[in-house]
Amino acid sequence: MEKNEKVIVDPWGKELVQDYTRLIKEFGMKAFDASIFPHPNLQMRRGVNFGGQDLDLIAKAINDAKPFYCLTGIMPSSEKIHLGTETVIQNVKYFQDMGAKTYVLIADVESQATRQVPIEEGKRRALEFHIPAYIALGLDAKKTNFYFQSENKAVSNLAAVCAQKVTENEFRAIYGSVHPAKVISAFTQMADILHPQLGEPMPGVIPVGIDQAPHIRMARDIARRLHTEYGFFAPSAIYHKYTSALDGSFKMSKSSDEIGKVEIPENDPKALEKKINKAFTGGRVTKEEQRAKGGQPEICVVFEYCQNHFIKDDNTLKNMFEECKGGKNLCGECKAKYGLPYAKKFFEEFNEKFMNAKKEVAKMNIGKE
Repeated sequence: MEKNEKVIVDPWGKELVQDYTRLIKEFGMKAFDASIFPHPNLQMRRGVNFGGQDLDLIAKAINDAKPFYCLTGIMPSSEKIHLGTETVIQNVKYFQDMGAKTYVLIADVESQATRQVPIEEGKRRALEFHIPAYIALGLDAKKTNFYFQSENKAVSNLAAVCAQKVTENEFRAIYGSVHPAKVISAFTQMADILHPQLGEPMPGVIPVGIDQAPHIRMARDIARRLHTEYGFFAPSAIYHKYTSALDGSFKMSKSSDEIGKVEIPENDPKALEKKINKAFTGGRVTKEEQRAKGGQPEICVVFEYCQNHFIKDDNTLKNMFEECKGGKNLCGECKAKYGLPYAKKFFEEFNEKFMNAKKEVAKMNIGKE
């Protein structure tokens, strides 16, 4: 990206923007400050979250025990999910634990419009995999309102209202183009984000990756335009960094089969081991140089995965970092001691929780809100 080139972020595309400082500036964010939240979670403590909008409203609601909500979505266009989805769920879980009314929308309408997945197929995938996966990753099923876009009349009605508040030129400025599928999807998303406030206006927080920033931007604009009539608060957002592809490149790795990616679930231990062993590291050219100068965990994909997902204990992660920086472990030794064992543990625990969650979902009545 050229220095003077305008940042365009496409929520349906594959390319990502890595310059977080520039994104904070151009998207009207503030750098993320974990100190405003009580008992910050792993993602907050370790710098996985990099920016936000109006998060002070959410912190105040938490500290004053006032109503607020947290919302995220499921795009049922695949039978697996990207490892980075765990970051979203951990942030949703944090706000849920802090008292947020929690909503998870199943974007079956958007999936049909933009990914050509029929409504019924999207529902099947969501019920059989995605919803149990979100529960297995940490959501409390009893405290989470799951709903399908196609079955929530309040959302479809509000989408029609939202569509009246944006001009074609404004839509094009936010999304880069006006395409019928994008229009349908975008206004449905706006209604999803705002509809928890229909009964009682309150602050809300949306944990997202930067590819979803256009939706947040338009939802905030619409909320302000509907404030007089509905009393809506502009939704807050917390943005997280993206997970690198296995080769260290900065592509949307959920779309980069040719590069290689770690997905949820990873049911083949040998395949997982192969992925971890071929992952890009911060190793030096020779083992002698690495013993003398230490490795570079700051650019190591294995360390990134452990920091963001696999290793939950801060002291263990600190040891991994220091042993690399001090040249104690070569990259192969580090992968054998930390990367592979903790990756296997992560997926073993997920699989066990997933099977229990599937039984729980079978007893739930997921449909209209």
